[in-house]
Amino acid sequence: MAATQAMAQMEGPSQGVRMVAKLGNGAIAGVTGVSIVFPLDMVKTRLQNQKPVQGRMPYAGGVDCFRQIVSREGVRGLYRGLVPNLAGVTPEKALKLAVNDIMRGVLARRAGTTPDALPVAYGALAGATAGLCQVIATNPMEIVKIQMQVAATNTAGAAGGVTAMGIVRGLGLRGLYKGTAATLLRDVPFSLLFFPLQALFARQAHSRLYGDGGKPATLCVLAGSTAAGVIAAAVVTPADVIKTRLQSSSQPSPPYRGLVDTASRILQTEGPRAFFKGTVPRCLTTAPLFGIALMMYDLQQKVLGW
Repeated sequence: MAATQAMAQMEGPSQGVRMVAKLGNGAIAGVTGVSIVFPLDMVKTRLQNQKPVQGRMPYAGGVDCFRQIVSREGVRGLYRGLVPNLAGVTPEKALKLAVNDIMRGVLARRAGTTPDALPVAYGALAGATAGLCQVIATNPMEIVKIQMQVAATNTAGAAGGVTAMGIVRGLGLRGLYKGTAATLLRDVPFSLLFFPLQALFARQAHSRLYGDGGKPATLCVLAGSTAAGVIAAAVVTPADVIKTRLQSSSQPSPPYRGLVDTASRILQTEGPRAFFKGTVPRCLTTAPLFGIALMMYDLQQKVLGW
């Protein structure tokens, strides 16, 4: 009965209107989340891209990295690359959240249930599909963002002349998709883990607080998304480290020659611990980013009455 009522509610606006609205909701949610957590993302990128200099690492940890950025580049240095990131995150989060939402609806109808009660396997399939689709927008946005974030370290602090359009022109269309395999290796498993865990945690939080099986409250969505983000972000950190090395403008000699070559050289020169550089700032960035984004998305959906 609940499934029938939920499906009946979905019959209101046309499919086209719903799709445009979902994309818009996802874009607003993504921009809000990225704007709040971007300084932590800067710290994460610098930590993952650092390499030994005279036997020592440039940064002693996340706090030291944050302090050095502010000391050498000012507070504005924490937001280097924010504008192109916002331009890229609009289609990226729109695709990710909307595709997951639509796939959950399609799979729920097939399973004869509601999207909120979707079996874990179907939830993982919907998430993996969303992760696969988002790479179209993610890869160009991330490579520009990363190269702007590490510009100061690559040019002895003279990063003022580095612009997003300059990077795009220098890379060309093919260069914008450098490291796509590593991006897929990060984003597909992340989404496969994140979305079913998020739905599970949000339902459990709602059940504990309200004692019923209704649609999770907005704050429960925030809590579930944040918890799921920590787990998924930590698991895929090695792929994120490889992707950061491949996409940064600071190339070793000889340059990395793809995903396998990058992974093997990191392992040989820095050891297995290097694959988890930036794990803490990555979790501190990704978890609230997706928590805020999913909360905003859910809130907008509720305002629309869908």
